[in-house]
Amino acid sequence: MDPVIGLDVAKGESQVQAFLQRKKTYKKSFKFAHDLQGLGMFYEFFREVKQVSGQSPAVIFESTGHYHEPVLQYLEEHGITYYLINPMVAHKAKQTSLRKVKTDKMDAFHLGELYYKEDLEAFQKKTVKTLNLRQLTRQHSALTESYVGIKLQFQTILDQVFPEYHHVFSNLYGNISLKTLLQYSTSYDVKNTTQEQLATDMYQIGAKRSYAWFLDKAQQLKDAAERNPFQERIYHGHLISLRMYIQMIFQYQEHLSKMREEIDALAATFEDYKLIQSIPGVGGKIAATIISEIGEIDQFPHPKKLAAYAGIDPEVFESGKFKATINCITKRGSSRLRQSLYSAVQCGIAKNRNTKLRAFYDRKREEGKPHKVTVIACANKLIHWIHAMLKRKEVFVDQ
Repeated sequence: MDPVIGLDVAKGESQVQAFLQRKKTYKKSFKFAHDLQGLGMFYEFFREVKQVSGQSPAVIFESTGHYHEPVLQYLEEHGITYYLINPMVAHKAKQTSLRKVKTDKMDAFHLGELYYKEDLEAFQKKTVKTLNLRQLTRQHSALTESYVGIKLQFQTILDQVFPEYHHVFSNLYGNISLKTLLQYSTSYDVKNTTQEQLATDMYQIGAKRSYAWFLDKAQQLKDAAERNPFQERIYHGHLISLRMYIQMIFQYQEHLSKMREEIDALAATFEDYKLIQSIPGVGGKIAATIISEIGEIDQFPHPKKLAAYAGIDPEVFESGKFKATINCITKRGSSRLRQSLYSAVQCGIAKNRNTKLRAFYDRKREEGKPHKVTVIACANKLIHWIHAMLKRKEVFVDQ
């Protein structure tokens, strides 16, 4: 016998369907809650299947964000072999039936069948340290996306209050710029203050520059106030929103700075961190994301498997005498890893930082490949280099 237990994981509960062997189910499907009592009930059922079949059953379930974490942790604690399936693979398995039926029972049944149809490999959980780094890098990316959204909303309000302020400071989101705007939010406030007072107030905010520099900025601010189209009529709601967004931007900057320090400190404890950073164009954040998403390199015996995990391997479509010549990438696996590779390529080819990668890019462009297609080809080349570097524990050599 080759027993398996299929789990259709949902929020707070899972549907169970056991198989003793292919096409031979065991008992009726049931649900258990993701609490200690429910997990204990599942473990009793697991032991029952083991006793009936004469061998320990494997458990197969779909990756569902964070919903499957209680089940995964429980299986890890009890040393149970499990298969964590990519949602796209699980979705294809559920479409094998001619009948269009979508229930939790059928989903658990199809996952059990998938175990017998596919040549699956038992899931190897990343180390706690790697998972912590991955959590930090993903949270940093999510927070950065929110930060960008806040900045766009801030600019929308600023354009309706003091649009000429954009031309005063080169870094609109710098400490001096935002604190000055918080104190002098309208052209009316600026015009009713002397140039010396403006310079003194800004000098107290950031005294690293000379007083003459602040005096010049104060004059630029006075000139901007004279050009500003909104001289008198300002909606009070806009001023409230403007000051609120400035405070939010300060908070985001503080949180992102602290998170970046945590990422740098944790990533520095990885041996592979310095290896990845040896690639020109790869900074600390990109390197930390790459090593946290890849995990142990030993689970990828060939670089093509790592490319497939990143979702940058090309789709293949052939039918009869037809063979597709234009193929997109699969975009499966880790989207974070794929985005990091794309950013690493863009940074590497810019200003010829990575001459080896730039030469490959230029060669593909001379062959007539479009820019985005060439960048993806470079990302595929880069992931092959990374695989070799991590396997051999060697730094990058830019010839």
